[in-house]
Amino acid sequence: MSTTPITLEQSYAHSKALNKRNGTTYYWATTVLPVVKRHHVHALYGFCRHADDIVDDLGDVATDVRAKALADFGDRFFEDLEAGDSDDLVLKAMVHTVRAFRIDPDCVRRFLRSMAMDLTVETYETWDDLLDYMDGSAAVIGEMMLPILEPTDPAALAPARELGNAFQLTNFLRDIDEDLDRSRVYVPQEDIRRFGAESAFETRTATPEFQALMRFEIERARQLYAVADTGIALLPGRSGRSIRAARTLYARILDQIEAQGLDVFHARARVPTWQKVTIAGRALLLGR
Repeated sequence: MSTTPITLEQSYAHSKALNKRNGTTYYWATTVLPVVKRHHVHALYGFCRHADDIVDDLGDVATDVRAKALADFGDRFFEDLEAGDSDDLVLKAMVHTVRAFRIDPDCVRRFLRSMAMDLTVETYETWDDLLDYMDGSAAVIGEMMLPILEPTDPAALAPARELGNAFQLTNFLRDIDEDLDRSRVYVPQEDIRRFGAESAFETRTATPEFQALMRFEIERARQLYAVADTGIALLPGRSGRSIRAARTLYARILDQIEAQGLDVFHARARVPTWQKVTIAGRALLLGR
């Protein structure tokens, strides 16, 4: 019995739907990009989201089964990349994008390595330890985006990595409560001890010590955003405006965390959709 082959358009549409449903900040920022670039960013997001779902959203599936599923997904990608095409709904667009922009396949290997770490690593002792994880979970995303965004200067690479790290650290701070449900803590253990905030993670209470810790980590994230800004300035036209919109929206999550008293246990810091639409719309109008 034959099945209808998956078209490239269907694969890109699936990735776009994943982005719109699960990554609304990124999604609205991509609307600023030229149409010829927009779907490639969706392809990257769809690939990364699918891998993340294998790790986190398979219900009560055993860790070794998740690990095999993730490894199989990665193996399939590299096989299809070598072949030049895929009949997988997620991978078809990803293979096309990676080949079209000559994205280094090692970036994908580093990403999958960090995804695999989430299966077994629950805490990170130091900031450097966390950066090792973030190299594949965050910084490498900036690296994969750059060929699509076409910066005017190779110096944009390091700031792109730092923007990925800034986004990731922002997510970590917003999602502390959710990550605890998965027995994970992404805030460096040495920082938690430095501020005496150990009990806050046990009781899920925004104690004065926890608030001091959050101020420290928020400042660290803002320093990463400041470095990233030097690279955003090297992105042309709508590429620059798109990434600037994403940067602005993500940084507002930090503002919201502060506005709710640095308590991330009882409310999830969110940027309203109307703000996302407004900022993306303004970025588009600037280009006109």
